[in-house]
Amino acid sequence: MAPASPLALGAAELRGADVAEDWTAVARAISDRMAELRATQMEVAAKARISLTTLRELQHNMNPRRRRPQTLTALSEALGWPPDYLSTTLHQGDARPYADEQRDPVLGSLASVERELGALRERVDRIERQLAGEGG
Repeated sequence: MAPASPLALGAAELRGADVAEDWTAVARAISDRMAELRATQMEVAAKARISLTTLRELQHNMNPRRRRPQTLTALSEALGWPPDYLSTTLHQGDARPYADEQRDPVLGSLASVERELGALRERVDRIERQLAGEGG
């Protein structure tokens, strides 16, 4: 059986290998954070003072190549992270948020509120579908 191509392996499989950069982890971090902040590509690119094309390439892991360190620093700060967050993610896989974010009770309960809101939306959608079926 032929060994798997490094491009076909995920970050977990590559951890033990001599891998210098994990652009997939960077793309996932950017996408997750933008969704969390409900920020558009235009807003983030403008705040980071990078081109929209550069942001799209990073967010979707298109054309992975060496980037200027200033680009990752500016993007990290535009997303509300420490300046070295995306650089750390690139070289070490998933970086961790600020230590105080992990202990913040408000942020800890936010996920619970978001889950409950999602459940309520589903219930309202079901009720609306039932009412539409009765009225039609």
